[in-house]
Amino acid sequence: MPERHLIVDRLKLSYEGLFNFDEVYSVITTFFFERSWDWYERHNESAVTPKGKQMRLIFEPWKNISDFHKLTVRIKVHVQDMKEVEIKHGNQTLRVNQGTIKIIFDGFVVSDRKSKWIDMPFKWFIMLIFDKYFFREHYKKAEDWIKSDIEDLHQQIKTYLNTFKYTYRT
Repeated sequence: MPERHLIVDRLKLSYEGLFNFDEVYSVITTFFFERSWDWYERHNESAVTPKGKQMRLIFEPWKNISDFHKLTVRIKVHVQDMKEVEIKHGNQTLRVNQGTIKIIFDGFVVSDRKSKWIDMPFKWFIMLIFDKYFFREHYKKAEDWIKSDIEDLHQQIKTYLNTFKYTYRT
């Protein structure tokens, strides 16, 4: 099994108010597709309760950056008490969602992504030495890459939700 190194640990984003969930979903998916990441939606669950719709989504996009390293992001989206409401904006009546969104980001650098170096203890030891001393710069680049991509996505979602908040104030 490849070694996963946790780089970004539980970066959180919370928002309560008006939003369009389809657009939030689109912001996340578009971000990764524009940067040529592969997409995997691990979990998608929703339930309708008297308070509103509850949703739990887990995305795990990844990107192979070399023969040895892979970047993986885990995004947990939890939507609580989401209701569809109508608001007036200018002369238009718009249907938007109201509720709470909580998003948690985790970022990993995976070493030995093809699991070639772990089947024998000697190979594992050699991999450890090479990873620690010879491929340190490659690992550092991967670490910086995952940090910057997660920070960019976090900022894009925050900007979108903040813009939505001030555009459609009731």
